[in-house]
Amino acid sequence: MQEIKAIIEKGADGLYAVRTDFKIGRSFPGGFGDSVEEAKEDFAAAIEDAIEDARANGIKSPEKEALKVVYKYDMPSFFNYFDFINVAKFAALVGINESKLRQYKSGIAYPGEKTTKKILSAVGRIGSELSSARL
Repeated sequence: MQEIKAIIEKGADGLYAVRTDFKIGRSFPGGFGDSVEEAKEDFAAAIEDAIEDARANGIKSPEKEALKVVYKYDMPSFFNYFDFINVAKFAALVGINESKLRQYKSGIAYPGEKTTKKILSAVGRIGSELSSARL
């Protein structure tokens, strides 16, 4: 399994972009959209197009099924994609000011390294709790 590291960011134009340094044939796939979901869909299509283009030009390329995309989000993209997260409750869980978290969510401000680590730790705790839950 080959891993594609993809970065998702919200641009100044309000669009979301997915980019990678992973080359397929002669292409570095990318995607754009009005939402993170749209940008991810566009990125997936760009991967398929790059594979097809590489094969059409006699360039060895991986099978789509052998690729795993790992996404890294900026704060606005994270909250756009995981829009079910309640900002007030999440801020309390993380231990940061709610209005500051809203600024991170909108892209007005960006968290420092210490705050980013606190946010990632909270995301990890939520993920662990969800994966251990049984219904």
